[in-house]
Amino acid sequence: MRISPLKAATRILAAVALAALGTTSLTAATAEAQPAPAAAHHGVKPLVHGAAQQQRASTDTLKVGSSASQGVVSPTPKVYLVFWGSQWSSDPAGVATDMQNLFNGLYGAQDTWGTILDQYCEGVAKGTVTCGSKGIHVNHPGSSPLGGVWFDNSAAAPGSATTAQIAAEAGKAAAHFGNTTQTPNLNAQYVVLSPTGTHPDGFPTSGFCAWHDYTTTSYGKLAYTNLPYIPDSGAGACTTFTDGRPLSGIESTETHEYAETVTDFWPSIGWNGGGGEIGDACVQLDAYVTLSTGTFDLQGLWSNSAGKCVTHG
Repeated sequence: MRISPLKAATRILAAVALAALGTTSLTAATAEAQPAPAAAHHGVKPLVHGAAQQQRASTDTLKVGSSASQGVVSPTPKVYLVFWGSQWSSDPAGVATDMQNLFNGLYGAQDTWGTILDQYCEGVAKGTVTCGSKGIHVNHPGSSPLGGVWFDNSAAAPGSATTAQIAAEAGKAAAHFGNTTQTPNLNAQYVVLSPTGTHPDGFPTSGFCAWHDYTTTSYGKLAYTNLPYIPDSGAGACTTFTDGRPLSGIESTETHEYAETVTDFWPSIGWNGGGGEIGDACVQLDAYVTLSTGTFDLQGLWSNSAGKCVTHG
């Protein structure tokens, strides 16, 4: 997503991101991809509680930022959940099971939220607003988009991971899952989940719930998400719901990041509008949606065809 309009949060986040720039070396014994020096990531979902979510503009038509036929959207999304660090032996809120259940149900006829995405495409003229039958569209998954799950317990995750370390973990995940060329990584998104008690990229004092970006490696460009342990911030963080359910915030946040990765795969050549990416205009809209694997808090998304934020296609 694009940088939040919350100026204070943006300034803090930019400072943390700039401090995190650098390279991560590999030992000769590993075959992991080496990320290039990381640029500042392209935005955040702001960390606020309940009714404090900021109302964005009522009109936020998205336009495609490039005529490229790769890296604009993810036509057949695959999500790889990376539970980073030995600390995942403690998961007080049950995040690991919840995230797997979410993506195991996010497909097919029962998932009407995901059908919002299939109006967006790549391979059309820059500035396009309506794809119609042109271009390569996002395909609504006919089966679970969950490509794999990895508990990387080889070492403890850093207490305060930098952007470069998070990107390096995405590279390790690509190696683990065997995605070692650009082709599979044209649809793979690596969700790097940090364990309870950690502060990836300064969370929560940096003012964000999560962010997504890409890193360039020897395996090609990798799309990845920095997803902190949001329940540590308490019920009501990162969601508009105030019912005290501890998992709502991380579900709302991850669906925000998932949708933005699908429609702006290598930021920011994909779909953006005056308020940012597909989820940025709609942070004030959450809905409980029942899938085959349970009921989840899914954040609303901007629909060009509807001309507003919606929670179903």
